[in-house]
Amino acid sequence: MVNYPIGIQTFSEIRNNDFLYIDKTKYIYEITHPGKYVFLSRPRRFGKSLLTSTFEAYFSGRKDLFKGLAIEKLEKEWTEYPVLHFTLAMAKMGTVEDLFNQINNQLARMERMFGVERDGDDITTRFYNLVTNLYGKTSKQVVVLIDEYDAPLLTVLHDPERLELMRTALQSFYSPLKDLDPYLRFVFITGITKFSQLSIFSQLNNLNNISMLPQYAAMCGITIKELEDNFQEGIGMLAEKYNYSHQQVIDKLLYHYDGYHFSEDSEGVLNPFSLLSAMNNRKFDNYWFSTGTPTFLVNMMRKFHTDLTKIDGSTAMQEDFDAPTENMHNVLPLFYQSGYLTIKDYNPRSGMYTLGYPNEEVKVGLMRILIPFYVQSDPVPASNACWDISEALLDDDIDKALTAARSYFASIPYQENTLKDAPTTEGHFTAMLYVMFSFLNRYVYSQVRNAKGRLDILIKTDTTIYVMELKLDGDLDKALRQIDEKDYTIPYQSDGRKVIKVAINFSTKERTIKKWKIEK
Repeated sequence: MVNYPIGIQTFSEIRNNDFLYIDKTKYIYEITHPGKYVFLSRPRRFGKSLLTSTFEAYFSGRKDLFKGLAIEKLEKEWTEYPVLHFTLAMAKMGTVEDLFNQINNQLARMERMFGVERDGDDITTRFYNLVTNLYGKTSKQVVVLIDEYDAPLLTVLHDPERLELMRTALQSFYSPLKDLDPYLRFVFITGITKFSQLSIFSQLNNLNNISMLPQYAAMCGITIKELEDNFQEGIGMLAEKYNYSHQQVIDKLLYHYDGYHFSEDSEGVLNPFSLLSAMNNRKFDNYWFSTGTPTFLVNMMRKFHTDLTKIDGSTAMQEDFDAPTENMHNVLPLFYQSGYLTIKDYNPRSGMYTLGYPNEEVKVGLMRILIPFYVQSDPVPASNACWDISEALLDDDIDKALTAARSYFASIPYQENTLKDAPTTEGHFTAMLYVMFSFLNRYVYSQVRNAKGRLDILIKTDTTIYVMELKLDGDLDKALRQIDEKDYTIPYQSDGRKVIKVAINFSTKERTIKKWKIEK
């Protein structure tokens, strides 16, 4: 039986206890020869901490842990360096005092571990003196690894005043790095988001950001080849449980967990935590969102008054989404860097990227957490209604699906209805329906462009394509005419599936779907 390392982020534990390890060590060698200052951003639960731990084992000279791996043939010297491994994962209380306590505790542990006497009280002095004393004691350069560097910042990202305090505090910790250059062999900094080097890392202007370099796109995550080479036993067990063929299991895994692209011409990778969980549990499920609710994301969506229906399929230049998070003017950088959007397409002529949800797990999981903000504070009734709507859509019964949606909206108590606090607009109503329809169906699109306008909602099932135009206290016949006049159905007429036009009228007075009209 394969041992899957669920939640295990320590390289030595994985190797010593015979857990499955996907060999990424060639990247370790490539990055460190001749790399010195390296930054990498990747989404949550994507293997950043394991990668950091692997660097620690490598620079500690633990050749025994790398037996049979790619780097064993590449590295000839296996020099042991003193390694300082920091993590800011626990500094999430949103106060400078908590941040300093976390850093000071780790500095104290390292001082004890290396037998270096504490010299000074502030973190800047302690960090600087720890490195220089280690160099003097061992005559070897020091390796500095910083995991989840941005965890304290994400907690206060929506609060400019507290963000500035936290940023200044972190700068005092990172500031010695440039002056320590002669004493450092390698510096690796990783986290979810990208903050500007000037504001966080002081004058460390030689920090190499490899986050969007194609040669490192698969360093975190699992490629299709790695899936087929390392997970045959798990694939076989899933096939037996679900009565699927080998290829059907692979297709299902890709549908749920694949689709992440970190540069314009890179291969896609699967979310490692979700894939390992599916193999371990022998079940297709939404695992990524079960490990944490992205509160910071919801806070920023509110701050920027984000139109949810325009997120999927967004187009942007690289500097618009791979941008310093503290300077962003919309949620695209946060959505991309956090893993809720990924690169879907690239136009080399214009330099424009198309961004979209990576896979089923991300889209459905995101809709789950957004239900309290767009529909109703209690997600249980909404989940039940979504099931009813989804079942009706799978049965090609759009009338039944809209009946279920109307009944659900009408049943929401006034005090729990998001419309009482939101602008009563067609856009908000569209977002509500989009969340409901998307809950269990990946093939739901909103604000679909063509040459003449934007289609409100497009739903694709295995047999039918629904073209929907929504009106607020409007005219259904006018909505149907708009579908025809703007040629919304033309791109789908050669698809082979039935194309059905749907006009929906939402009543602001009754706060639910008033009526609809279906035309085949």
